[in-house]
Amino acid sequence: MDHAERPSRNPLLRHAPLAIILTAAVVGYFTLGDYLSFDTLAKNREALLAFRDSHYWLMAAGFIGLYFVIVAFSLPGAAVASVTGGFLFGLTLGTGFNVLAASLGAMTIFLAARWGLGRTLAARMEASEGTLRNFRHGLLENEVSVLLLMRLVPVVPFFVANLLPALVGVRFANFVWTTVIGIIPGALVYTSIGTGLGEVFDRGERPDLSLLWAPEVIGPILGLCVLAALPMVIKAVRGKKEP
Repeated sequence: MDHAERPSRNPLLRHAPLAIILTAAVVGYFTLGDYLSFDTLAKNREALLAFRDSHYWLMAAGFIGLYFVIVAFSLPGAAVASVTGGFLFGLTLGTGFNVLAASLGAMTIFLAARWGLGRTLAARMEASEGTLRNFRHGLLENEVSVLLLMRLVPVVPFFVANLLPALVGVRFANFVWTTVIGIIPGALVYTSIGTGLGEVFDRGERPDLSLLWAPEVIGPILGLCVLAALPMVIKAVRGKKEP
């Protein structure tokens, strides 16, 4: 049997990774919300800090692994994990660990979708006529700008930004680097919240994640969105000028 033919002759195996991810996401949504929370972090913060101080890199590896699982299986608690990164490791390393774990998790979802449903759907969109095919071609022609915008715009769910590109057939290399670059601004915001989390807990409060929408934060992010969209605008203007 030719290696290239195996995916098409084993549809169950091909779709299994994405099916597992979707099943875990549904189960996790209903069962893990109370565990992956700020209340849990507050109750266990002294033990976590003590373990970090005595086994720093083991704690770092465990944190990255847990955050990766949360993202890869779309479990609740990604925001909590991002803030925890700042709480345990500070702004610089915390941001680095957050971006690394989230990026690896995003790549896992992308590859699972690409290997299964994405390959079939992209082929069907290419073979179709009209709106679907034009949508796919338009996205692929501007894929870097679109991928960056999906990461930078705060209203786009992370899972959608991982899944949709795989389903329309964007290049994996572009997906990787735009993911890493695109999530840094948000990671910086959430990690910075975590650096002051100890004082928040001491006051008996919960962290205010609405900081992301503060003008001094959302303004620069929207500016990056404009820069990301600029190549599409220039291309569209040039297209209209051509006879």
